Amino acid sequence: MTDDPLILAGAALAALAVLAALVAIAVASIRKMRRADAEAAEKRMAELARLQVETSARLSEMRDMLAGRQAELHRAVNERLDSVTHHLSQSMTATRQHTADNLAKLNERLAVIDGAQKNITELATQVSSLQSVLSNKQSRGAFGQGRMEVIIQDGLPKDCYAFQFTLSNRSRPDCAIFLPDQRPLVIDAKFPLEAVNAFRDARTDEERTRAAARLRADINRHVADIAQKYLIPGETQDLALMFVPSESVYAELYDGFDDVVQKAYRSKVVIVSPSLLMLAINVIQQIQKDARMREAADKIHAEVGHMMDDIRRLQDRVAKLQQHHGQAGEDLRQILISAEKVEKRGARIREVEFDDDVEPAGNVIPAPIPRKLQVGE
Repeated sequence: MTDDPLILAGAALAALAVLAALVAIAVASIRKMRRADAEAAEKRMAELARLQVETSARLSEMRDMLAGRQAELHRAVNERLDSVTHHLSQSMTATRQHTADNLAKLNERLAVIDGAQKNITELATQVSSLQSVLSNKQSRGAFGQGRMEVIIQDGLPKDCYAFQFTLSNRSRPDCAIFLPDQRPLVIDAKFPLEAVNAFRDARTDEERTRAAARLRADINRHVADIAQKYLIPGETQDLALMFVPSESVYAELYDGFDDVVQKAYRSKVVIVSPSLLMLAINVIQQIQKDARMREAADKIHAEVGHMMDDIRRLQDRVAKLQQHHGQAGEDLRQILISAEKVEKRGARIREVEFDDDVEPAGNVIPAPIPRKLQVGE
């Protein structure tokens, strides 16, 4: 290492020059960097300005779009509100009409109910009147008589029955139905209903026992009266009918008083309700129809005999007509046979040849002598 000052100074100057160059380079680099940063900042600012412009444009588009959507939403909401208002108006109109119709129907039904109430009131009055009628024995007998007469009049011809018919013992049953053997079937319509009403109105067991005993006694007494007055041997039928004008009373008798019914049957008195009386009338109709058929059997037999005679005469006449037709057919057949033979002979004659000269008389073919046709030729 040298200690020369010049060299050292030169080296120092060189070092200073290098240092200055480095400083200059560093300063230039810094300036360049600053200029680059300034340009980058300007670019960023320009980019930010561009972005701001684009953002403003997008915000404007979004504002316009939102305004359009808002207008469309407003229009849709208005249309929806109009539709809802229209439907609501129609619904309210229909509801009002339906309510008016229901109120009209309700008024009609109330009118019907009022009419039914009036009818019920009238029916209650009639039931009260009927109860007052049935409470009277004479009126009750007329009521049962009326029901029986209606049933018989509806089911039988007028000449098959008689009301209040007088028997040989001067008794007069309510109805007498004339059967084919001319013995009337007697019907009595005077049923003892007081005991039935007392039995129904009984509240205690003791009252029911007394009412049941009274009912049995009244019915047995009435059955005995019917058997004594209306069953006349040889004049009336062997059975008589006791008419009960109520199905409920009849059912109650059969349910609770079977012994009374059986005792009446043994006395040859049959207890019948309105439905059983109608059934008996139908049976009587069939009996009368069968009787009329038996009465007409002889006439039918005679008419059948006359018809058979007419058929035999008709057969004889048809046989004669057939014989005449057969004879005419046979004659026509014989005539056709004779015509065929004549035709054949004519053909044979036409086949004979004659010369121009006249042949001797001995050679002349004599003409056939006419003869009478015989049957079979």
